[in-house]
Amino acid sequence: MSVTTKYQIEEQPDSAQERFHNQNLIKERFWEKKKLEDMSKEEWELLCDGCGKCCLNKIEIKGKIKFTNTRCRFLDCHNALCKIYEHRFEKVSDCRDIDLAAIREKPRWLPKTCAYWLLDNNQPLPSWHPLITGRAESVHEAGMSIRNRNTVSETGIEDYENYIIDWQDL
Repeated sequence: MSVTTKYQIEEQPDSAQERFHNQNLIKERFWEKKKLEDMSKEEWELLCDGCGKCCLNKIEIKGKIKFTNTRCRFLDCHNALCKIYEHRFEKVSDCRDIDLAAIREKPRWLPKTCAYWLLDNNQPLPSWHPLITGRAESVHEAGMSIRNRNTVSETGIEDYENYIIDWQDL
């Protein structure tokens, strides 16, 4: 059975920009006033810059996380968003939820540009983050997403060691 018949691909929003429909939250700069623990579900979701880097497969070698350029088969490479986001935990057994435990896990498996990790470590959001620019495309324009990078689908990959990458933003 092929992936497309086994899993129904969800309708994608017309654009990633639709995630930022609540401009009031952005204008209030909630991320500067609240701890991660105190954020609403909508605020939490807005922190994600849509880079797709957390959907790259990783391996642990000698206590360190190594990123690979293999990506989840459900990651859309153009918009860097999950094609089955609402059902990802049901359909992908090793998909990780980005919660406080995941953010604080050692060794760190989130990219160093991750807004959740940055804020939890008292660092500001980068100037290209969509919450700063008000535009979802800014993460791609800054070259901080998986768009236009050499990635391959995880389907059929066996030796992840052969796909280790050392991108500066990981």
